[in-house]
Amino acid sequence: MTSRSAPDRLLSVLAAFDHAHPALTLTDISRRAGLTLTTAHRLVGELARWGALERDASGTYHVGLRLWELAALAPRGPALRQVALPYLEDLYEATHENVQLAVRDGGEVVYTEWLSGRSSVGVHIRVGARWPLHATGVGLALLAHGDPGFQEEYCAGPLASFTPYTITEPELLRRTLAEVRRSGVAVSDRQVTPDALSVAAPVRGPDGTVTAAVSVVVPHSGARVPALTPALRLAARGISRALGWHPPTPVPAEDT
Repeated sequence: MTSRSAPDRLLSVLAAFDHAHPALTLTDISRRAGLTLTTAHRLVGELARWGALERDASGTYHVGLRLWELAALAPRGPALRQVALPYLEDLYEATHENVQLAVRDGGEVVYTEWLSGRSSVGVHIRVGARWPLHATGVGLALLAHGDPGFQEEYCAGPLASFTPYTITEPELLRRTLAEVRRSGVAVSDRQVTPDALSVAAPVRGPDGTVTAAVSVVVPHSGARVPALTPALRLAARGISRALGWHPPTPVPAEDT
């Protein structure tokens, strides 16, 4: 068996924590990280002294504030959220629906902000949550504007299903992505939950590449995509400009 490196063992301790397991005992960490109890005890102690982990009065460990401080430096994490938040709040005021901001990480979207709306539509999203690209509005917007080679690889791969409406056929996904590029918005209809529809638009960085996506999630019943689209596009454009993107200047037509 290949010996695990010291960084790999250290990272496995941090990877033991997730949304389903935000608080762990030393025994839990040892089991989930695949480490002996002695090794886990040593690594957890080092991480706790540095501030990456915190131990409460019961002896249970939680992720420490030191990691939050580091995460705040990530340009696609809290830094992006800080720039985008005023526009997300404006979008919420215009719709009073659930508003999301997300970025791509491999074949998944990671949600970096969530403003909860007044509707009772069921959602399975929170900050830091991950979902496959093809199943969400933000994911479709990010995938449609991604590298063509990556798009093809993703379309050809297994497409997980969550409801009877989830896109699981490669050719249907390709057509959907083409429509996203044509219309400028992505619509995910009941793909994650059977009562929700999301409309998303891409957010561009300084060089014009799509770096994030913003969306509105509404109840499927009575959803009016054309009514949501102008406010959504305005928010996405505002965030893009705040990030340093400048839309291309139209070339004036020559007189003939």
